[in-house]
Amino acid sequence: MVGPSYRIELADLAAHRYRVTLTLDSPAAVQDFSLPVWIPGSYLVREFAKQLSRLGARQGGAERAVEQLDKASWRVRCEGSAALTLSYEVYAFDASVRTAWLDAQRAFFNPSSLCLRAHGHEDEAHRIELTGLPEGWRVATEMPVAAGSFEAADYDELLDHPFEIGTPWQGEFIAGGVPHRIVVAGAWPSFDGERLLADVRAICEAQIGFWGGAPFERYSFLLWAVDEGHGGLEHRASTALICARRELPTAAEPAAPGEAYTRLLGLFSHEYFHAWNVKRLRPAEFARLDYQRENYTELLWFFEGFTSYYDELMLLRAGRIDAARYLQLLAATINGVLATPGRRVQPLSAASFEAWTKYYRPDENSPNATSNYYAQGALVALCLDLSLRDHGASLDALMQRLWAGGAGGPVSESDILAACEALGGAQTAARLRAWVHGSDELPLRELLEAQGVAWRDEGRQTVAQRLGLRVRETALTGVAVTHVLNGGAAEAAGLQARDEILGCNGWRLRRLDEVPGLIAAGDTGLRLLVSRDQRLLELGVSLPPAGPAAVALGLADGAPATRRSWLGA
Repeated sequence: MVGPSYRIELADLAAHRYRVTLTLDSPAAVQDFSLPVWIPGSYLVREFAKQLSRLGARQGGAERAVEQLDKASWRVRCEGSAALTLSYEVYAFDASVRTAWLDAQRAFFNPSSLCLRAHGHEDEAHRIELTGLPEGWRVATEMPVAAGSFEAADYDELLDHPFEIGTPWQGEFIAGGVPHRIVVAGAWPSFDGERLLADVRAICEAQIGFWGGAPFERYSFLLWAVDEGHGGLEHRASTALICARRELPTAAEPAAPGEAYTRLLGLFSHEYFHAWNVKRLRPAEFARLDYQRENYTELLWFFEGFTSYYDELMLLRAGRIDAARYLQLLAATINGVLATPGRRVQPLSAASFEAWTKYYRPDENSPNATSNYYAQGALVALCLDLSLRDHGASLDALMQRLWAGGAGGPVSESDILAACEALGGAQTAARLRAWVHGSDELPLRELLEAQGVAWRDEGRQTVAQRLGLRVRETALTGVAVTHVLNGGAAEAAGLQARDEILGCNGWRLRRLDEVPGLIAAGDTGLRLLVSRDQRLLELGVSLPPAGPAAVALGLADGAPATRRSWLGA
């Protein structure tokens, strides 16, 4: 049965407005509608309804009153069995992958921002018709086409297909016998699309081989290149991506990808891995999603963190980077986690559950109070992988076991722990549970060195690191304090976030790393002139000695055979 039908018109490009007409052939006598308040994969209530306006209803040629029930829900009382038509406008000017955009160059939307849910009709087929496209504009989506319109089997599937519309660059390749395409809007003229196709194809081949096949018939990467931005949102047969233009490969790109392009390839790898790990293999709590409120799970450390472990590892397996470069990327993740005191405060299970209020709403205290289920979850995956290899198994085997055992269905923590115990024994499963529910340091150095990876200290701390500060420095405004880390000298001296450090020891200060030049030989005392809420304060602090700035990883001699199976080196 065909259910709700949406005519989506690109009504006013200059005003960034879509006009949506929703037709429901068989409405209930009391028909309710709602718009999602969040989009799966991004765990924050974003209130998409705030952009909806001019909502009206007609049935059989007569107007029907629309009663608003709450911030994102409406009710229409129908008379008879005639079709009900709703019309409304949606403002679309959010430069992200999560909502919608419309201007003279490009249109993009997730149906969760435009398509009201007709209650009681969620399991029926849903159709989208697009109108008002400028001449020459094309549509890129993986929503199936039927009878001249786009059709999804149900409302869940409708929300899982973003649309990219305009005149973007497009290229195609086959991976694992499956057609793929990359669509890029906003690229520089020097963009090297053929190189991106070749590199992403290698990544897709590696991942399809890892999982034993593709769970989709086609796949699209929808990439928007902008001045500043980076991120992605996974879907069942596509992903919406955003990147800075400087991340794109160009004709001048060297044979080995630079830091910016490697970061982009890691983003492609991450979101593609999600086609298996979170879109199909998913938290048991997400078996049926509720789009009107938060959906809680303690498992984002697995679905996001383990995906974050594999995204860069797959670059190595696909031959896009070598083992030395991979260890540099891994060291960067380790250094980021070790620089965050909150890793010892908030267990990853809690970080997952509280993503709705903490991860997606950071403030000046976030580094002190929260852990990162992406980066720290990736390090748990690393520790588990290396621990399992000591038992003749691997994290690969665990992931593949869960995929085969659940046929890509809902998974609980007990399922993960059971698979871990089957491959690595009860002690390994107990260690994993402790890493996820506790806040002790991970045994990173011990496990890496056992695999023939050298762990060494590198560089000297900056003044900000020595004081326990995070700052924003500009030539115009000088030194602005953004975060004061717990247990540091700056906290003890009374510095606060939003302070501006104007001077030190009687000298005007533009950059914190000028401080050592303002101290007499053998002295460590600082007199900081600080502006706080228009008041000038002088705070005394002793500058701690400089320790190592970071951890560096490298390949050691005499490595065990398990290192070759892990890194191929």
